[in-house]
Amino acid sequence: MKLSSRSIFIIGSIALTIAIDQISKIVVRAYIDPREVIPVLGSYFTLHNVENKGAFLGMGSDLNEPLRIILLLILPILVLGFVLRYILKDKTLDKWSLFAFSAIIGGGIANVFDRIAFGSVTDFFFIKLTDTLRTGIFNIADLFVTTGMTILIIVSLKKNKNK
Repeated sequence: MKLSSRSIFIIGSIALTIAIDQISKIVVRAYIDPREVIPVLGSYFTLHNVENKGAFLGMGSDLNEPLRIILLLILPILVLGFVLRYILKDKTLDKWSLFAFSAIIGGGIANVFDRIAFGSVTDFFFIKLTDTLRTGIFNIADLFVTTGMTILIIVSLKKNKNK
């Protein structure tokens, strides 16, 4: 079976997203002690090594085990599978949308892999501009998912504006 350049682009984008995320987490686990804070740009941008048993910002970490497995493993795997099937089948999607969906899928797979392999997701980036303007601790997979969602919103707004 010969893969089209479109399918290669999708699979390659997903694989690259997963690889970048997993390599970054390997480096963090190897070189940053848990609870250590490493300033990159003073206190504005710091690196940490936090194991997150929940989802975004630790949500769901206090759920009982069966519910956590359903909501943080089974449901994401099903959704990611459906999204992958959708982008492989829908030939009308533009390159930006394909990249955005691929980044979301890759980031999602990377975090699901962590939950399966380690029982938690390694988070390490923290941005704090002020006491109220700050992020939670996040990782590269989260960054890819957020970037993908942002691209999809921009593409959607541009399409609606051109109608």
